[in-house]
Amino acid sequence: MDALSETLRVVRLVGAIFIHGRFTAPWCYQSPHADTAAPLLEPSAERVVIFHMITDGECFVEIDGVAPTHLIAGDAIIFPMGHAHLMTSQPGLAPASGARLDEVLSRRPRLLAYGGGGATTRLICGYLACDARLAQMLLSGLPPLVRVNVRGSNAGVWLEASLRYALAEARSPRPGGAGVLAKLAEVLFIEVLRIYMNEQHDERSLTGWLAGVSDRIVGAALKAMHANPAHAWTLEELARSAVTSRSVLAERFQFLVGSSPMQYLAQWRMLLATNLLRRSNAPLARIAEEVGYQTDTAFSRAFRREYGLPPATWRRNHSTSSPSH
Repeated sequence: MDALSETLRVVRLVGAIFIHGRFTAPWCYQSPHADTAAPLLEPSAERVVIFHMITDGECFVEIDGVAPTHLIAGDAIIFPMGHAHLMTSQPGLAPASGARLDEVLSRRPRLLAYGGGGATTRLICGYLACDARLAQMLLSGLPPLVRVNVRGSNAGVWLEASLRYALAEARSPRPGGAGVLAKLAEVLFIEVLRIYMNEQHDERSLTGWLAGVSDRIVGAALKAMHANPAHAWTLEELARSAVTSRSVLAERFQFLVGSSPMQYLAQWRMLLATNLLRRSNAPLARIAEEVGYQTDTAFSRAFRREYGLPPATWRRNHSTSSPSH
């Protein structure tokens, strides 16, 4: 299993669609910074990543300091750093004033329809909530705006059709529509990352974790660590798994990921540990063993250095597990 798949398998992601918009030109919709919206979208989330998808028509997205970007049907965009932005029928329009965000989000997905009666644009707005450290790892090195067109892939065509169906079901009396939308929001976010990685594969100037996953050398080392995080990896072993020298791996890893392989391994083990602490009642000794520490004392010491709390205290504050029977 590749590092991206393994990461998404073990970490906790929460997605949702919160707006289904039908806008007629001229129109302009303002989206606040993700940190402002997060308490309303997912109160318990450490980090929220906003995304939009254009299902019909066209529009522009504006971010301070970035030229307006033209979007067409099938385009999906995410904002890795959470920038406030405008979605508009044409650049330069003032955003509409209307209901407060908490009122808009009182029912999800909220159907919004407004504008001047001209050309129609339909879009959906959603978010993905996750651990702040995971977001930093996944999204580091990305530009303020990531844009891909999902209609260029078979998965994207299926996904867009599924979103249309789920949005219709969410307004029906049958139960489960919101749950389906939540899962599709997660799938859409992941598909955007996958398409973006594929499109940027030959861009040698790119850095960040996703660039590392796509790199032949660094990707092989990441795959090895993610496949067996409890193993007592050495730089020499990782270099062998990547069919390269220690010096080349170390230099390439530092350039793309921003840390040494051993530093990255320690951080990944801590992310795994928080996932296990949050979701299970497993004893600390077992969790320590699963993430590569020989004793729970060594694990607790490393965990406290990373999170500022002993793992038992962190678990009490963050646990979502059910009591054992």
